[in-house]
Amino acid sequence: MTDATTSPTNISAEELKRLVDSGEPFALVDTRDAESFEEWRLAGATQFFYKPDREFDPEAFASETGLTPDDPVVTICAKGISSGALAEELVDAGYEDVRHVHDGMRGWSAVYDAVDVDTDGSAEIVQLQRRAKGCLGYLVADPETGAAAAVDPTRHVETVREAAADRGFEIERVLDTHIHADHLSGGRRLADALGVPYHLGERVAERDPGFAYDPLSRNEVLAVGDVEIKALFTPGHTSGMVSYLVGGEALLTGDTVFVDGVGRTELQFGDADAASGAALLYESLQATVLAEPDPVTVLPGHFSVSDGGAYGAEPGSEVSTTVRALRTELSVLRGDREAFSEHVVESAPEKPPNYERIIAINRGHSTAEADEAIELELGPNRCAAE
Repeated sequence: MTDATTSPTNISAEELKRLVDSGEPFALVDTRDAESFEEWRLAGATQFFYKPDREFDPEAFASETGLTPDDPVVTICAKGISSGALAEELVDAGYEDVRHVHDGMRGWSAVYDAVDVDTDGSAEIVQLQRRAKGCLGYLVADPETGAAAAVDPTRHVETVREAAADRGFEIERVLDTHIHADHLSGGRRLADALGVPYHLGERVAERDPGFAYDPLSRNEVLAVGDVEIKALFTPGHTSGMVSYLVGGEALLTGDTVFVDGVGRTELQFGDADAASGAALLYESLQATVLAEPDPVTVLPGHFSVSDGGAYGAEPGSEVSTTVRALRTELSVLRGDREAFSEHVVESAPEKPPNYERIIAINRGHSTAEADEAIELELGPNRCAAE
């Protein structure tokens, strides 16, 4: 128990992750307004709206939350200000175990897990899971030489570099599968910091990127040490989407296909032309992804996270499927082109917040300062048509 006789204990979002994973019982109280809470929160959190200048009523808190002074409580808000004030009030009201997430939901948005992928091939693959958004990036390495490529790194490039350093990898290339719409890519910044090539598929030129990159042609092969990475064109989610085949063991599909769904198509093509994007996606899946051998591991660019914080995958566990499982278990892939296109168009969820602004930044036509970048990315990804 925390000794909180004078003040609550400040913890970071990273420490909150460890607390969640430990299974230790506690109540998470979110002080944000109802709208912000409904849009995005941690699973199991209880909302109790509070501002520092608001009078605190311990009886109302106990009534609304069901919590007593004997219950361990962790408070959280957007930036750590309101939740910190509430934590102080709870201590003054006699709550004995109070912790406060000082970097709030902003900090939670930058929490990652690094998971070693289990494959039978010669490459070593690390899956970098951004827990709050469900973004997945990768390190692909030759374990003999330590040469590595970073694929779909987010803007938290220090996380990628730390994961590589922990394993003795040296990043020699950076690759993005496409121009992302739900989060800010860290690909160019990572490549610039390391002085290494930055790759995208050559069809990205159709979107008039405002930066230089090393374009990859269809079926072009890159090497990191003795590990080969082959660029497979898989348009649909975007016109320039590329999936990366690592040896014969794994396929990194970006937003082409996920464990439990396929990519939405209207974020680039627009609502009016979403069906044309869906037709491209159908061909990419049937003629390219499902043409790979059954045992190939499929590693997507996202896993699902609900607005309520529930995960479509176990955090810290490998998020993957196989070509065979996609073919036999993902029902949308068993229909014809017309049925597939209808499903993709009609099942697209609400568009990601700020997606047009995010696309403009990822195309190199705009920039964002650190505070804006944080605000632009708050909330889970919404890239799948499930």
